[in-house]
Amino acid sequence: MLKIGVLGAGHLGKIHLRLLQQSEKYELVGFYDENQENGAKIAAEFGYKQFDTIAKLIHAVDVIDIVTPTLSHYKCAKVSIKSGKHVFIEKPIATTVEEAEEIIALAKEYKVKGQVGHVERFNPAFIATKNTIENPMFIETHRLAEFNPRGTDVPVVLDLMIHDIDAILSVVNSKVKNINASGVSVISETPDIANARIEFENGCVANLTSSRISMKNMRKTRFFQKDAYISVDFLEKKCEVVKMKDAPEVPGDFDMILQNAEGVKKQIYFSNPEVHQNNAILDELESFADAINNDTTPIVTLEQATNALRVAYQIIESMKK
Repeated sequence: MLKIGVLGAGHLGKIHLRLLQQSEKYELVGFYDENQENGAKIAAEFGYKQFDTIAKLIHAVDVIDIVTPTLSHYKCAKVSIKSGKHVFIEKPIATTVEEAEEIIALAKEYKVKGQVGHVERFNPAFIATKNTIENPMFIETHRLAEFNPRGTDVPVVLDLMIHDIDAILSVVNSKVKNINASGVSVISETPDIANARIEFENGCVANLTSSRISMKNMRKTRFFQKDAYISVDFLEKKCEVVKMKDAPEVPGDFDMILQNAEGVKKQIYFSNPEVHQNNAILDELESFADAINNDTTPIVTLEQATNALRVAYQIIESMKK
C-alpha cells in the first residue's frame, strides 16, 4: 500500500480523506490544512492525523493528494515533486498554462508520476460508451449547475466547462484549429454562463455550454458520428447509443426504417450499454496507485490536463474579444 497524504481539507478534501481511508491501495497517513482550526475540527471528528506543516506531511508519505484551491496547486505540486513524491492534483492542474508546464518539467526531472482529477473520465456512463465513440464529427455538451458560491473565484470555463473540454480532447484525435466563444457575468466578477465552439483540424466541431446560475443541474454530452449518435448523461449516469445500418431486404414488423431522398433505406437500432456503477473519485485515485505500482501511464496525464487548461484559456481569451 502506498502511503498518501492530503493537502487541503475543504469540501472536496474531506471526500478524498474519507475515500482514501477506505481504499485498499493506499494507507492514509494524514492531512495538512492551512486553516489549522478547521483541520483540528476534522481531525477530532474523523480521527485523521493532522500535520502542522506541509513539509512534515510530505516527508511522511509516498504520494501527495493536492485538493487545495487552484491558486496554490503549483506551489504545493512544486514542493512535493522536489521532495520526490508522486502527485495527484485536483482539476484544473494549475492557475496558468506556464505553471502547468513547469509541473510537467519538474515531474520529468524528479522522475515522479502525476495525475489530474478530471473525474468525468471515470464516470461510468462515459466509460460504458467510450469504445463506441469513433471519430465523432459534431459534439454538443451542456453542463448547467445551480448557483453555489464555491468556485465563483474562477470563470465558469475553469470551474465547470473544463470537465467537458478534457472529455472531448480525450476522444477527438485531432488538434484544435479555431475557437469562438462568448460569456456573460451575471452574479460574479467573471463569466457565469459561457458558450464555446471548438473547431478541430479534422473537421470535428464541438459546441459547449456551461452555466452556474441555472434553475436545474444538467451534465449531458451528445456525440454524432457516421451512422451513430451517442448520448451520455454524466449526472444521471445513463447512456444511449443509436446506430444506423443498411435495412434488411425484408424488414420485420417492428424494425424502424428510414428512407432518404435517394431511396437508400437504413435501419435504426437502439442500445443501452451496461453502466457499472462506481465511485468515480475513488476509482481515479486508485487508478493512480496502479500507475505508480505498475510503472504505467496515468489515465489523466499532466500533459492532457495542461492541454485542457490551454484550451480553456483560449476560450476565455475569445470571450474577451
